[in-house]
Amino acid sequence: MQAMHGTTILAVKKDGVTALAGDGQVTLGNTVMKQGAVKVRRLTGGVLAGFAGSVADAFTLFEKFEAQLRAAKGQLQRAAVETVKLWRTDRVLRRLEAMMIVADKNDLLLLSGSGEVISPDEPVLGVGSGSGYALAAAKALLRHANLSAAEIAEAALKIAAEIDIYSGGRITVLTTEEA
Repeated sequence: MQAMHGTTILAVKKDGVTALAGDGQVTLGNTVMKQGAVKVRRLTGGVLAGFAGSVADAFTLFEKFEAQLRAAKGQLQRAAVETVKLWRTDRVLRRLEAMMIVADKNDLLLLSGSGEVISPDEPVLGVGSGSGYALAAAKALLRHANLSAAEIAEAALKIAAEIDIYSGGRITVLTTEEA
């Protein structure tokens, strides 16, 4: 059985609003299996989360992160650190293959199973196969276009999908202002 492969998740923060966008394409080998997968979600307290990697692994991580978020009474950074500690030390969880972006109005964080909780220097963050392209496009749009966070995230993902063969499909964009 071939592994499902690739995605692009991008977070952009501008003017007090955070947007989290994800492409909808799911591939199996060199075949596009689905165009409309939703890889971003709104969690407890309006926190946004998106994943790149194995879908089953990501759902497990969403559940673990949301439980930590409730235990931390909505404190995003604390919940992120506790989730990564659990992810890294639990025998079953440490085998999960995924990366997550979690965000609220104040913070953008990348979480990985190797122990990272990373806050970017600039108000953009991406994961997945097309993330380099999406990050470059988002940074250019942030600096040179008068667009909202959601418009930048969507446009950057469309640009990434023109270059990365594993990114594409329908784009889902969530924002913190909708919470």
